[in-house]
Amino acid sequence: MGYTRMKSIGIDLGGTRIKAVAIDENGNVLAENYQPTNDGDSSVWKSAVATAVTQLKGMIKEEEVAIGLSAPGLPNENNSGIAFMPGRMQGLENFSWSQFLGQSTFVLNDAVAAMMGEAKFGAAKNKKNVVMLTLGTGVGGAILIDGRPYQGRFNKAGHIGHMVIDHEGDLDVTGMPGSLEDCIGNCTIDKRSSGKFTSTQDLLTAYASGDAFAREVWLKSVRQLALGLASVVNIISPEMIVLGGGIAQADDHLFLPLRDYMNTYEWQPGGNKTEIVKAVFGDLAGAIGAASFAMNLPGCQGVTQKIHL
Repeated sequence: MGYTRMKSIGIDLGGTRIKAVAIDENGNVLAENYQPTNDGDSSVWKSAVATAVTQLKGMIKEEEVAIGLSAPGLPNENNSGIAFMPGRMQGLENFSWSQFLGQSTFVLNDAVAAMMGEAKFGAAKNKKNVVMLTLGTGVGGAILIDGRPYQGRFNKAGHIGHMVIDHEGDLDVTGMPGSLEDCIGNCTIDKRSSGKFTSTQDLLTAYASGDAFAREVWLKSVRQLALGLASVVNIISPEMIVLGGGIAQADDHLFLPLRDYMNTYEWQPGGNKTEIVKAVFGDLAGAIGAASFAMNLPGCQGVTQKIHL
């Protein structure tokens, strides 16, 4: 059995920013820290993680804290590092964070971490069957079944971002054509907008101002997201879908058209529909979930065995 520490640090290693928090046992955020990722140089973002940990320990005046880290990719069996991360963040695979940071550090997939934060303390608290998507540089996913995360073999389950939306589309990082990730992830915004926009934020700014081309690009992406979510509903039939990540901060620009598209595509027998909500913790969900992961059961082996929400 594991045990609970009173304070914990969680780091969310994203493609653009490193988000780090210190929380207490109730999920209250005691301190926050942000660092740029600088994905092209692994020595820079590894050092930035170490800096975030040091600064947070100083801010909460604690040295003995649990540390959890969420990152893209598939964690190894003992959650000491990321075993597989194709195509991005060179230097992440098989890197020992415990050795680098000088203390036990527990690593899990970023979308699973985000779901843990929301299921433990946030939008999905007390829910048993939930799907979460993180919409950011890419599109991550995680599945909660009967109150426990479903990981599948090789900790690979939940990669909803790699479902096929357009079978004639370009191959994504896993080799899937026209994936949901490529339809709405920030990683393809330049391609989707024919070079006009360099970030989803730029696209949304133009969309909000009434730009016709931005509206066409954005609504196509939201419609494709709805197709993916409707497919997930048909397969899993969750109580709730939680959307997190930076793109979910678009608020009504995302959720209003998404609701309309879901009413078109989702099978709603008897008028019953799946609730779609925004993550309570926004883009901090991954960091909070990683902190919770490390805080609660740091002595056990394997993600599925560790998490009891």
